[in-house]
Amino acid sequence: MTIHPKSPKQTELAIRFLIVGGGMSGLACAIALRRVGHQVTVLEQERALMTNSDAGGIRMPPNLSKILFHWGLKDELRKIAIKSMAIDLCLCDTGELLGKHIWDEEVFRETRGEFIFAHHADMRNLLYDNAIASGAKVRLGCPVVSIDPDRRTVTLASGDTVTADVIIGADGMGGISQSVMDIEPPVAAPLNMYSTTVPKAVIVNDPELTTIWKEDLVTMFSWFGNGHAVLGFPTGGSDPDFAMYVYGPVNGCESDWRTQTPIQGLRSVLDQCEPRLRRLGQLAKTARCIPVAEFTTVEDWVHESGRMVLLGQAAHPIPPGSIQDCALAIEDGAVLAKLFSHLRSEDQIGSFLWAFEELRQQRCSSVIMNECGIVQYMTLPPGEFQQGRDQSMRAKRDAGLNALQASDDSEETPEWAEIKEVFGYDAEDEADNWWVQWGRLRERAKGVEATEIVNISLFTNTS
Repeated sequence: MTIHPKSPKQTELAIRFLIVGGGMSGLACAIALRRVGHQVTVLEQERALMTNSDAGGIRMPPNLSKILFHWGLKDELRKIAIKSMAIDLCLCDTGELLGKHIWDEEVFRETRGEFIFAHHADMRNLLYDNAIASGAKVRLGCPVVSIDPDRRTVTLASGDTVTADVIIGADGMGGISQSVMDIEPPVAAPLNMYSTTVPKAVIVNDPELTTIWKEDLVTMFSWFGNGHAVLGFPTGGSDPDFAMYVYGPVNGCESDWRTQTPIQGLRSVLDQCEPRLRRLGQLAKTARCIPVAEFTTVEDWVHESGRMVLLGQAAHPIPPGSIQDCALAIEDGAVLAKLFSHLRSEDQIGSFLWAFEELRQQRCSSVIMNECGIVQYMTLPPGEFQQGRDQSMRAKRDAGLNALQASDDSEETPEWAEIKEVFGYDAEDEADNWWVQWGRLRERAKGVEATEIVNISLFTNTS
């Protein structure tokens, strides 16, 4: 298993990182840190990784896939993922096609990534296998009961303790890492999000669903509704499914990603929708129900000790089902590792962690605000904004334009410009730029100060 297409810069001082949480963010961070030469241990409470049917689907935008390509995982991704070609925008209630957008290949080439779909479990297994192959220690079945950042020690449910130089909290919203940082819990959720899948073999043999699976034009579907919405997309791999994220009102079914919820909750949302969605609801056998919580911004990602940092959902919660959910988490790991590739002395540790926070907060805040806006846009109640949304799309559809194409003399819509900016972001380049513009200067300044102190000391001793 090759994960080093070309050797990245190696750290001059290898230290021990302890990652609490073995989800996407924790495993990706482990790979990234091992790539630059650090020692890594991951602690995951689950005894085994989830299977495809348990975990649902995942959408991976170009800003995520380009990182994995750079890490040498393109061939492995090809085996588990399928490349997106288009998106159909429809109404939940009637199924009316408001518009279609076919992705511009040239735009994706400029981003150096691809927009791909896979099973969540396949993606996590890929990261797990590569973390192990890179030399990281991944310990399953190891729930953490306490973290002492000052002593840089983690205590397990077994009573064992593990010590490291830096602790990384990658255990998501409501995890023990957030409690250590005194982060406020989210308030009541206005919506739930159900995640489910229906096998491709079932869909292609169902006469009501012939327009859902498109072999010649891999299509994601986005259905808009009043207080509810659906995102659907095919997954790749050897056993493909049609994955769905279904947004609907809170109804007491909410739980977490590890717990199955009664399927009737999902069906109660889809029963209000067009025939294809009702049929998909009838065919779905299992679901997870996650609250779309309203949360306060996490101000401090770095513990005051300077030896613990949060990343992924623990640092920047994002609505479940968001296209940038996994992407932001993997960007986090890539940036952190890039910064720590320059480590030469322990006194740099705190400054690198705070630099990570500084680099990532603005990016994550902007992206999350956009993702929250997408959920609101999809679930607009009847009224002026909903009518404007639908009429604008119908006008472009009737004019033969792509849904995100400008209908006037502009080259592109603001929405498409924003998508290109988000997709084109290169997390590792941003970390490199920080080092060139600020990190190196700080180290030089330290060197000057040290020289001045030595000179003064020598002068004093000889007087």
